[in-house]
Amino acid sequence: MSRLWVWLALVLVGFCSAASAHTRSESHTNWTILDRIVRVDVTVPDAEAARLSPDGRRPADGMMLAYLASHVGVRSGADACPQAAPGRTVQAATGYRRAEFVYDCPRADDLRLRFDGFFDRVPSHVDLAQIQFADGTFVEELFTADSREVDLTASRGGRLAGAGLLRFIGMGIMHIFTGVDHMSFLLGLVLISRRLRDLIFVVTGFTIGHSLTLALAVTGLIRPHAEYIDALVALTIALIGVENILVTLRRPNGLALAAGAFLLGMWGLRVLGDGTLPPLLLAGAALFTTCYLMMSGQIHDTGRLRMVVTTVFGLIHGFGFAADLLESRLPKEKLAEILVGFNLGVEMGQLTVVLAITGVVMLARRLHLATPRAITVDLLAAWLVAVGMYWFISRSFAVAA
Repeated sequence: MSRLWVWLALVLVGFCSAASAHTRSESHTNWTILDRIVRVDVTVPDAEAARLSPDGRRPADGMMLAYLASHVGVRSGADACPQAAPGRTVQAATGYRRAEFVYDCPRADDLRLRFDGFFDRVPSHVDLAQIQFADGTFVEELFTADSREVDLTASRGGRLAGAGLLRFIGMGIMHIFTGVDHMSFLLGLVLISRRLRDLIFVVTGFTIGHSLTLALAVTGLIRPHAEYIDALVALTIALIGVENILVTLRRPNGLALAAGAFLLGMWGLRVLGDGTLPPLLLAGAALFTTCYLMMSGQIHDTGRLRMVVTTVFGLIHGFGFAADLLESRLPKEKLAEILVGFNLGVEMGQLTVVLAITGVVMLARRLHLATPRAITVDLLAAWLVAVGMYWFISRSFAVAA
C-alpha cells in the first residue's frame, strides 16, 4: 500500500512540473496554384481562433476573416496579388474554423505565398502548408515566425531534392534523439520487459507498427490530423507507465477501470463542447484502455500480447514520425529512399536509446548503486504516467506550450 501512495504522490508532482515535447500552436493551409489563380484554404482549431477574440471566445466570422485577410496573401514579383473575390468561411469539422481566399495574380511567374497569422499571438505558432500545382505536383512547407514566405520557384525543387540516403538516416536518428515523447515511450518498453525475449517482442511490434503508418502517411495514402496523433502518442506513454505499475501491484482492475473512466470523462467534456479530440476516438480509447490494462495485469506471460499492443502503439507513433518528416519538402522521386533511410535512422536511434538505458542499469548493478527493481520501476513508471497525462490533456484541449 505504501508503494501505491508513493506512486500517487509522484503523479501529482509530475502534473505540477513543466513538460514539453511536440505540443505546439498550429494551423493548416491548403494552396492550389492554377496558373495566375491561387486558392488558399485556411483551417484553424477553435482554440487558436479564440486568440483573436478579446474575451477568448469563439470569434465571429467577420472578425476571423478580417484578421486572416490581412495575414494571408500572394505576391507575383514585387506586386501583391489582389483577391478575386471576398474571403468567405466554409464548412469545417467540429472544433475547427475554415476560411477560403482566392487571388488573381498579374503574372504566373515568381509567385510567393505569405502566411504570418497568429505569430503576433503565439510566436512559436506554425502553419503546415500543403501546396498543389496545376500539373499535379504536390509539396509541403512550414510557415514559422522566422519563415513567413514561400518562394514557389524554390519550393518545386525541394530542399531534399539533392539529399542522399545518409541525410535521411540522419533525419531519422535526430528525430528520436530530439523527440522526448518517443524516447519516453521507449523507456516504458524497457521497463516492462523483464527478459531479453520480452524486449525483442515489444520492440519488434513497435517497429512493425510505425514502419507501416510512416509509409502510408509519406506516400499520401493516409493523412491523419497531426493534433490527434500528438495526443494519442502522449496517451501511449501514460498507458505504458500504468501497465508497468500494474505488473508490480498485481491489482489491475482498479487502475484499469479508473483509466477508462477518466477517458470517458473526457468524452463527456467533448460532447459538451470542450476539447479537440473526436468523441468517437475518446470512446474507443476508453474501451481499448480498460480491456488492455485488465488483460495485461492478469496474464503472466504477456510477451506476445505486448507485441500485438505495441504494434498498435507503433501505428500511432508512425504517424507522429511522418508529421515531422512531412514538414520538409519531399521529392516524389525519392520517396522510397526517404522511407528506407528515415526508417533505418529511427531504428538506429531506438536501438541506441534502448542499449543506453540497459547499459546504465547494468552499470548501476555492477557498482551496487541500483535500487530494488520494483522501486525503480514504480518511480520511473509514475513519471511516465504523469508526463504522458500532462501532454495528453494539454494536447486534447489545444493548450499551447
